[in-house]
Amino acid sequence: MKIVMTCFEAVGMNHGGPLVQILQTKKELEKLGVNVALFDPWEPFSKSDCDLVHLFSANIGTFHFARNLHLAGIPFIVSPIFFTQHSSRTIRAAIAVNSFLNKFRAGIYSDYNITRHICNWSKAVLPNTHEEAELVVHGLGIDEKKISVVPNGVESRFQSGNPSLFIKKYGVKDFILNVGHIGPARKNVLGLIRALKSIDHSAVIIGKISKSRDGEECVREAAKNKNILLIDGLLNDSKLLASAYAACDVFALPSLYETPGIAALEAGLAGAKIVITPHGGTKEYFKDMAEYVEPNSIDSIRNGILTALKRPKDKRLQQHIKSNYLWKHVAQKTLEVYKSVLEHS
Repeated sequence: MKIVMTCFEAVGMNHGGPLVQILQTKKELEKLGVNVALFDPWEPFSKSDCDLVHLFSANIGTFHFARNLHLAGIPFIVSPIFFTQHSSRTIRAAIAVNSFLNKFRAGIYSDYNITRHICNWSKAVLPNTHEEAELVVHGLGIDEKKISVVPNGVESRFQSGNPSLFIKKYGVKDFILNVGHIGPARKNVLGLIRALKSIDHSAVIIGKISKSRDGEECVREAAKNKNILLIDGLLNDSKLLASAYAACDVFALPSLYETPGIAALEAGLAGAKIVITPHGGTKEYFKDMAEYVEPNSIDSIRNGILTALKRPKDKRLQQHIKSNYLWKHVAQKTLEVYKSVLEHS
């Protein structure tokens, strides 16, 4: 079996969840004997070059590639990485308006229509959560038979990070930690920084800082708080990142939504207590083993962190993640979808 994986062109620049998802799924599938290659846009590509293409992300960045696959008759599956705070009803209404406008002038596409087309052209759709699956089926109108929920995952190495590396370098331990992009509105780092104003506890925020107004505001606000250490990005394979997870007490991810937040899984496997958004399917992963906070409420974020700081650590979440969400489990579920699609093609 030969699989080709691809994503939007800027995936390597972002150093975010989709890149981790692709590389770790690839690594574990290869251990299962699957031949996996990353798509090379500079090389000729045809139906004979693989059995199946696995496309990560269903959005404007992957739309033209997906359309070319469809027109060429090359079978592909998609992990849409799709979520919105809009209801299924709102999504359906937006698609209906878009379809109506296209009757008068072709070529008008909304984000939802783009995602819908990609999912329709695919042989199977692999949401990361059941909440995402609900939006794909009831919002985008994708056939439920095409849906197979395949969760996000985490590397086992995060269970054994050495906390002393981070403590020695930065002189801080048992801190509140956030890892992700600094600046994008969805990540709500500014909301976190504002919630930390009234918490007299050391905090570390690690992430690539966006060269944007919001990113710059995060930097300015963090600089006003003597308790906050801002670190401009660590690569996912960095030993220092694993050390930060191991050295922290509470990991806070009060994003507008997450599906479910790979960084939170990494921190949870390292033994951190988790404070996280309830939106995007996070409760499917963290169940009753995390503090859930409303991202639009500074009070909620602050109170959730304070509650977590008071609570002693236990190993329930760590064991739950280890048993269900290691990348080897994700790869096995993914392989089952590949086999099913190829058997019925």
